[in-house]
Amino acid sequence: MQEYERSFKGGGAFMAQMSQAGDLTSGPMLKKIILFSLPLAASSFLQLLFNAADVVVVGRFAGSAALAAVGSNGALINLLVNLFVGLALGANVVAARCYGAKDDQGVHEAVQTAVTLSLVGGVLMAFVGFFAAHGLLELMSSPEDVIDLATLYLKIYFIGMPMTMLYNFNASLLRAVGDTRRPLVCLAVAGVINVVLNLVFVIVFQMSVAGVALATILSQTVSAIMVTVLLVREEGAMHLDLRHLGIHKKAMLQIIQIGLPAGLQSTVFSLSNVVIQSAINSFGSTVVAGNSAASNLEGFIYTGMNAFAQAAVTFTSQNVGARRYDNLDRVMRNCLLCVTVAGLFLGCGAYFGGEVLLHFYSTDEAVVAAGLSRMQIICTAYFLCGIMDTLASCLRGRGYSVIPMIVSLVGSCLLRLVWIATIFRMFRSTGTLYISYPISWALTAGVHLICLLVVRKKMNDQLKEESRLVA
Repeated sequence: MQEYERSFKGGGAFMAQMSQAGDLTSGPMLKKIILFSLPLAASSFLQLLFNAADVVVVGRFAGSAALAAVGSNGALINLLVNLFVGLALGANVVAARCYGAKDDQGVHEAVQTAVTLSLVGGVLMAFVGFFAAHGLLELMSSPEDVIDLATLYLKIYFIGMPMTMLYNFNASLLRAVGDTRRPLVCLAVAGVINVVLNLVFVIVFQMSVAGVALATILSQTVSAIMVTVLLVREEGAMHLDLRHLGIHKKAMLQIIQIGLPAGLQSTVFSLSNVVIQSAINSFGSTVVAGNSAASNLEGFIYTGMNAFAQAAVTFTSQNVGARRYDNLDRVMRNCLLCVTVAGLFLGCGAYFGGEVLLHFYSTDEAVVAAGLSRMQIICTAYFLCGIMDTLASCLRGRGYSVIPMIVSLVGSCLLRLVWIATIFRMFRSTGTLYISYPISWALTAGVHLICLLVVRKKMNDQLKEESRLVA
């Protein structure tokens, strides 16, 4: 460790080595946001292909029951892992802020702490997911004809959770310094491996859901190893020293302060989705299969938008660290513009091409019809979700993570639960369930905007006061 610390003498050596592309505090913001977000969106698309390849292959070659078994696990998986995904976001914010402030030691401590946390969290999730799989699926009222297959898929999937967490944390660290391209390459390689293994395990070896789960965890292991090697080979503060993994108290507290509220928010969001999934399960395996296929397609829309939400948190964090508060409004406006355009284009495109797209997942016309009924309501309004997430990201990048958590819990999650307990019971249909999504997005986004304007005024007043004292 002493040898590493000597590399910081002279100050800013790491920052001088990084390309100017990593500086997100100067130059044309819109261009930089787009260049940052496009590889990130492509990476997210490839990550979705892990599950999409699972769903398509199993739906075409193993039947509707296997399709329902794989697809219905999404909400439950998100419920269990989102807490640690939130902590990965916290690592991104902390590393980006230290980078903007030219704090080399802070960047290094964030890297070592984040990687250690990813491994600990991954092992914990593997243990919980493996042993609690069947019981959790029973609580979700998983249909009897798919619960055994769903349990098998879930147990195998969670065995690979340490590698999934390792990739997510390491990729978030690279994004903190503006690098979204190399994680894309890692996922591209892993994505090809996943598709090939899916076909081999399901078609050749007739392994059904076990085959797609095994293909997923093997490909995720490849992506995790590749992105870890990138950090190990970095020089300066971003270097990952595997011999000195550990928790640095200051970095850990900062990651928890930002990431824990974000993770709790995502977890409760997933809880509300689990409740909705349970309601969907009550309509039978055909509706479950159609809903699963439609949800998988919507995932591509979401990741296309979410790239700009992640850009918002990284750009905002770097500019706060550099004390370039004058850039924060430009970051927010440009990210909102991009996410709205992306959401409308992708959402409407997916809906109008929905029948063709859903046939990739299943040849059962009843399943396709069930999927289209969901896409008609959700896809066309999905841009509201992007706006909501981007506004929340701007708040988190400014250091306010509790506010968006509370707003989201009350304005979105609680509303959905109340909706199911009241409106859905009176008008029991899938459409009544689906309409709760855009309503909750719009309300939550409106409150996020009000909170952001209040925080913006507070930060501007603080900057004016500091300028007055200096003068």
